[in-house]
Amino acid sequence: MSVTYHDSNARMSQIAIHNGTVYLAGQVPADATADMKGQTEQVLTRIDELLEKAGSSKAQLISAQVWVTDMAEFDQMNAAWEAWLDGHTPPVRAALEAKLAKPEWKVEIMVVAAQG
Repeated sequence: MSVTYHDSNARMSQIAIHNGTVYLAGQVPADATADMKGQTEQVLTRIDELLEKAGSSKAQLISAQVWVTDMAEFDQMNAAWEAWLDGHTPPVRAALEAKLAKPEWKVEIMVVAAQG
């Protein structure tokens, strides 16, 4: 069985597809000046774009991993997450506090979804 990669560079791919399952790399905000809710909304918009490119959608999410830099802002992230799900069945999810690659980033999210 083959693996298909999209949006790759020397370091990583943004999408990997294997056997009808879509794996996204961790997504971070483009505008790091936004608050936690705004950064989360940016990340979720990017996830929507990548899932669409891979032939999937948030309706087919299987799992998500969420990293936030400050649990004091966890409720802001959850507010954006729940609004984004908008009635779709939530995937299994883990969320934890972590130091991210750039100090201005407040959130990173990685998801796995079914294709088709």
